[in-house]
Amino acid sequence: MSAVANNMNILFIHQNFPGQFKFLAPALVRQGHQVSAMTMQKSDMQSWQGVRLVHYTAKRGSTPNVHPWVSDFETKTIRAEACFKAALQMKQQGYNPDVIVAHHGWGESLFLKEVWPQAKLGIYCEFFYHPQGADVGFDPEFPATDEGEVCRLRLKNLNNLLHFEVADAGISPTHWQASTFPQPFQSKIKVVHDGIDTQAVAPNPAVSLTLKMANGQDLVLTRQDEVITFVNRNLEPYRGYHTFMRALPQLLQSRPRARVLLVGADDVSYGARPDAAKYGAGKWKDIFANEVRGQISDADWQRVHFLGHVPYQYFIPMLQLSSVHVYLTYPFVLSWSLLEAMSAGCAIVASDTQPLHEAIVHNQTGKLVSFFDPAALAQSVSELLDQPEERQRLGANARAFAQAHYDLQTVCLPRQLEWVAQLRTAGQ
Repeated sequence: MSAVANNMNILFIHQNFPGQFKFLAPALVRQGHQVSAMTMQKSDMQSWQGVRLVHYTAKRGSTPNVHPWVSDFETKTIRAEACFKAALQMKQQGYNPDVIVAHHGWGESLFLKEVWPQAKLGIYCEFFYHPQGADVGFDPEFPATDEGEVCRLRLKNLNNLLHFEVADAGISPTHWQASTFPQPFQSKIKVVHDGIDTQAVAPNPAVSLTLKMANGQDLVLTRQDEVITFVNRNLEPYRGYHTFMRALPQLLQSRPRARVLLVGADDVSYGARPDAAKYGAGKWKDIFANEVRGQISDADWQRVHFLGHVPYQYFIPMLQLSSVHVYLTYPFVLSWSLLEAMSAGCAIVASDTQPLHEAIVHNQTGKLVSFFDPAALAQSVSELLDQPEERQRLGANARAFAQAHYDLQTVCLPRQLEWVAQLRTAGQ
């Protein structure tokens, strides 16, 4: 695409910009486009990698005691209003985008067509909520306690449905996530993943990682050690934390040399917070650690390491030294960490749930086990730890698959750029 003949004013909308656009926005700058981004992040930065930043804030908070079924939409409306008013100021200053690319999940972009009706709007289609067949109702251990939950969920999709009326096109990172959206809008969605830098996230046989132990001593881990890794943004049931913890007693007993590294904070990203009165603790991390602790000796528990949030410069080395990486999820958004583990050449044991089927082919790019079977998970991991050649084969296949389907430079970024270019003429 010629940087001169097709030069555009492109506006990104993401409350935590750059988010999923961290590669796409700078690439568009390099092509010669004028790129701006509206974000709710509090920062003094006026630009980022050539992208002009426009900061805005909400002027009101949520209404106390608002009906719980509409509280989500009220929050999105408040953010949309803030974005709308900031956009009006930009227009008054002479700014007019040709194309708007928005992660609409928080509502911000809902009224931008009222400001710039001629602009083409492309939305990042992450997930459409369903009362059955996806994340809700998947795990019988945590049933909905409110019979009105299905009603609340329908209203939670209001933001999606209203965007369908004004969006010219969509982009979704996986085919399964795109499939959650209804027709006719589903036909407007192009499936392109955000992209993995497979050159930067690559196997490293010489990798080492130093952990600070509770006694103050350093623990140096290398590829010669037996390391089991498990990664969540937050340790919670949506990402199978409870299943993984319940596999630990069997796993630690069968693998006396193994070190278990768990990455993730102790808050909630997706599901509900636990009822502290019911569980005796207010954090999912503590609830399931407490559940299994009595089945694990003190010596074995010393081999379980909760690392919390790990900075990226340490996260990739951790994947590189992993002997077996475990990834579990409800039928929900697929995590970047799974594809990064594949790119790093990890031998992966994953849950046999729909989002995984695009990336993990059983016995080819990893092993699939039932999400609800801790014993099968422990057995599968233990068997792989006894099979270095099989781990090498699965890891090599996983990396080759990641390179072929999710590589940033050769696959995903070119397709994203093509999608943005096509947005300008969408519907014509």
